[in-house]
Amino acid sequence: MHRFLIVRLGSLGDVVHAIPTAAALRAHFPDARIDWAVDPRYVEVLDLVPGLDGRVGIDTRSPAALRTVRDLRSVRYDAAIDLQGLVKSAVLARAARADRTIGFPRAHLRESLARLLYTHTPDVRATHVVFKNLALLEPLGVRGPRVEFPLDFISTAAAEQVATAAGAAGYALLNAGAAWPNKQWPPARFGALAAAIRERFGLHSIVLWGPGEESLATAVVDASTGAARLAPRTSVTDVFALAKTARLMVSGDTGPLHIACAVGTPTVSLFGPTNPERNGPWSPVDVALSRFAGCSCHYLRRCRRGESCINEIGVSEVVAAVERRIRG
Repeated sequence: MHRFLIVRLGSLGDVVHAIPTAAALRAHFPDARIDWAVDPRYVEVLDLVPGLDGRVGIDTRSPAALRTVRDLRSVRYDAAIDLQGLVKSAVLARAARADRTIGFPRAHLRESLARLLYTHTPDVRATHVVFKNLALLEPLGVRGPRVEFPLDFISTAAAEQVATAAGAAGYALLNAGAAWPNKQWPPARFGALAAAIRERFGLHSIVLWGPGEESLATAVVDASTGAARLAPRTSVTDVFALAKTARLMVSGDTGPLHIACAVGTPTVSLFGPTNPERNGPWSPVDVALSRFAGCSCHYLRRCRRGESCINEIGVSEVVAAVERRIRG
């Protein structure tokens, strides 16, 4: 029996982007053992992914990680596949002592020293991260796989509460937060967008918020002239359930956007310092508005100019994009 270990520790959006790799591996090796090493915060995501035999939560900063590595070694994997490209993820993949440790070639690594820990680095020509990940399966004989996001959905109380309040018209999801300040579109503009969505499409908006983001989401609601409501406190599983039944998602480049794309929700996304060709929606019918080409601080958490380039995207431009996506 084949045994494979996927290493993708975080973040939320990157874990979502790695799901097609697990699906392609399962499709090609239906009887294999497939385990996934992930940051404990995202085990909840993997609980929704069928076809995994083991969901190994590991905090690489914890002393308990050594015990987990010993457990991984006992499995005797045929291959460990590092989808993260960091030194810490490469060390973990190599420490599992698989027959092969597969990772990205140097040109695609965030930390080039990780390359020294791989035994196989296949040629990667894709631009989008989903297809980059899939390219790492080539040494295992998996070529040209389909992009699939198999997910086991469960109904949650938060999603049922929102759906009941929205009624037959449904609702739009707005997500103003992001881990990087450089990825955040101003809350006042999200509020104006919610008002326009209500006026043109009759949809109320639900504003998502994560840890430390409640005040930001509240500012969106306050600026919406009654067109938006604050989402209830949500878990990651709740976000999947909310996105699945939403009519639309508008967000910057952050985890909830990628969840919405994975479940097939129509999206309009806003990009500043990150490249939508690499990180954005992979569906050709979704709309990504980008200022990446003119950005001077690519992949930096904070703007060096004092005014984030994502702020160059106006409300009217987003409203037009929403109309194109909904009509489409």
